[in-house]
Amino acid sequence: MADKDDLFSLDDRVVVVTGGSRGLGREMCLSFAERGARVVVASRKAQACDALAAEITERTGQEALGAALHVGRWDEHEPFVERVIAHCGGIDVLVNNAGSSPQYPSLAEVSERLFDSVIGLNMKGPFRLSVLVGEHMVESGRRGSIINVSSGAAVQPTYGEVPYAMAKAGLNNLTLALARIYAPTVRVNCIMPGPFFTDVSAAWDMESFHQSAAKSIPLGRGGEPHEIVGAALYLASDASSFTTGATIKVDGGLAWAPG
Repeated sequence: MADKDDLFSLDDRVVVVTGGSRGLGREMCLSFAERGARVVVASRKAQACDALAAEITERTGQEALGAALHVGRWDEHEPFVERVIAHCGGIDVLVNNAGSSPQYPSLAEVSERLFDSVIGLNMKGPFRLSVLVGEHMVESGRRGSIINVSSGAAVQPTYGEVPYAMAKAGLNNLTLALARIYAPTVRVNCIMPGPFFTDVSAAWDMESFHQSAAKSIPLGRGGEPHEIVGAALYLASDASSFTTGATIKVDGGLAWAPG
């Protein structure tokens, strides 16, 4: 049994976080590094990745790598994984956090391009990246962890996020599938966040949100970005050594069930 002080340690582990340069991804990257991980910050914009990697090293003393990756583009996945493995020696934890839910005027006006883009980024991309990294973990004998970041929309979709909700429901399903396929070497779990006050929330009508949250969310509010960290550390570390195929709600109680 691990010492209680080491239970959430990530010393000498390589952690890749997609969508890592901002929002919940940024919080996770910083927290992982604070607990000893070598973090790979991945997102579409190389400059943002490099900036956070430099900040991580300055704040924690841990080596960090910024690496540009568009998760929705499969042709970028293999070169990305090969680069990380060559630079870091392997991958121990993958966090599929990249995601987007573009607004649309009505369901009838959802274009094929928008639909394909949302499915590609939120489901198709994480599938491919998880397979590449999962195969690497199994072949190298690394007892790894894959963490999918879903959404409460997966089980309680609203009118304005139907394609996104479909994709996140698929991500929940992928979690269950890969947890069995890659066991016992790789654990695969899912975090299902509710509404968080990240940069995305800048577009919200905050007065309306707070009124709605008081009625629909048992804890009566949205989440602060740092409140995602506990679940992420649990699933990335040995604290969750007997947990796989799980979906953990971090939503103030909003969704009735993980699905």
